[in-house]
Amino acid sequence: MAGAAVALGSTPARAANGGRRVAVLGGGMAGLTAAHELIERGFEVTVYESTALGGKARSIPMPGTGTMGRADLPGEHGFRFFPGFYHNVPDTMSRIPLPGNGKTVSDNLVSLNGALISRSGGRSDIELALPTNPATRPLDPDSLRDTIIGLVQEVVSLPPQEVALFADRLLVFMTSSRERRENQWENVAFWDFMRADGRSKEYQVALVRFMTRGLVALKEKVANTRTVGAMGEAFILAFLGQGTNGQSPARMLNGPTTEAWIDPWVHCLTGRGVRFEVGQTVRSLELSGGRISSAVVTGPTGTPTSVTADWFLCAVPVERARQLWSPAILGQAPELAGMNELRTDWMNGVQFPLRETPPIKAGTQLFLDSPWEITSVLDSTLWDRDIPAQYGDGAARDILSLDVSDWDTPGILYGKPARECTIEEVLAECWAQVCDALNDTGRSVLPDGIRHSSFLDPAIRESGAGLTNDTPLFVNTVGSYRYRPESATSIPNLFLAGDYVRTDINLATMEGANESGRQAVNALLDAAGATEGRVPIQALYQPPELEPLKRIDAARYAAGQPNLFDLPG
Repeated sequence: MAGAAVALGSTPARAANGGRRVAVLGGGMAGLTAAHELIERGFEVTVYESTALGGKARSIPMPGTGTMGRADLPGEHGFRFFPGFYHNVPDTMSRIPLPGNGKTVSDNLVSLNGALISRSGGRSDIELALPTNPATRPLDPDSLRDTIIGLVQEVVSLPPQEVALFADRLLVFMTSSRERRENQWENVAFWDFMRADGRSKEYQVALVRFMTRGLVALKEKVANTRTVGAMGEAFILAFLGQGTNGQSPARMLNGPTTEAWIDPWVHCLTGRGVRFEVGQTVRSLELSGGRISSAVVTGPTGTPTSVTADWFLCAVPVERARQLWSPAILGQAPELAGMNELRTDWMNGVQFPLRETPPIKAGTQLFLDSPWEITSVLDSTLWDRDIPAQYGDGAARDILSLDVSDWDTPGILYGKPARECTIEEVLAECWAQVCDALNDTGRSVLPDGIRHSSFLDPAIRESGAGLTNDTPLFVNTVGSYRYRPESATSIPNLFLAGDYVRTDINLATMEGANESGRQAVNALLDAAGATEGRVPIQALYQPPELEPLKRIDAARYAAGQPNLFDLPG
């Protein structure tokens, strides 16, 4: 089924039943991670992918834009951001060689030089320097509170009592025990936890709303505090030099994602024996004798093919995975039925190739007042490519790459949510919202004529009732954790990987997908009785300085008492 495999040790891992053939269903981040770990442990691996390898992480060429031997301009589902608290993804990248130069894909990560917080309505922009190797700071409650207050005051202008409230609420979360996080904060919306009702619009929009929609693509009134709080905590710790293993707190790739990462990864895995079947969509799983006996896939012609293997690792997104659970499968693995309760939302990319490089020095731009919660990166500040020489028609000298996180709030041009717009209206609205922030107060950062062209993630399609999205994002709503499955299922040869699977990072991210792929492989190795070492998984950093307070909180939670810092107000 596959070519010669490269094992980690001298003896390949062998399944207890003698079978080592694995069908990985899905070639996104989770599936590629699983294939990588399995092939290194001597298994025979075939990956079945319906669309393109890399999934949401890949680049998407803008078709027909390349001329005179240049490649098509690169689009993205969304720009790739690597916080300092990511550890599993960078580890995988460090094990992917770059052909010909002795380096690895991790060498393509570059530190983000700064962030531009651009405001609308005549408010001054703020340019934040991002430390590449921040010195660690004290983490006692008073110092931590003062640090959070200082960070907030750099970004927004708020009454002192609201700044203090924001810091105090984060301090409550950061000193909460695991038991409180899992059982209390999992079931509280972040909006309510932050006591946003009745506060100023600036508090609600620039802090609470942006922290959920702009940073983690969740909605503040339905997202659970356990998830949003953990991400806020991780970002704060990273910018304080904690939990980053000495890495920069914010990194990005030095080129289009597929060129800088996915292509070298696929080349590496192919060379080690992984087979890739692209254009093959899994349609069903067949159960026989209490095990998955085969998967039915269809290619471009629609002809069904039966895929047999000893082990099946399902790495397709949640909205597709739950369509595979037949009554027979649910009868044997009833825990999978809860996946029907999981929700998805939209976060997709827009790119604007530009005829010249605008006067923006910071690599990333945060538009706090944009109703669609737009963030962007200016590619020339990160890439080591000559954009006009290598891509497009030679006239596009730069690319402004956007993430659009809110598709449900009316925009400023048409007064409609993005979901209800046409594709052309989405593009015009995004440009208008960015210009509204960058070009106010008499500036001309994006003058007339600078826009070369535009591109929307092709997963967004027009339909009679608005737009549809082929690649929605799993979102952590209040109480959703109990519906999420583990990587191992009650079917002994079926395993799950994807950002909806229970993981430590607990958010739909590249890191979460990578972690889930590692988890699934470990579960498979256990079921196979394999002798090779298990895949290491690094959890989010938990500062030891706060452990005494968390132990106190565990006792208070057990006694029905609030967190020490959770004061009425």
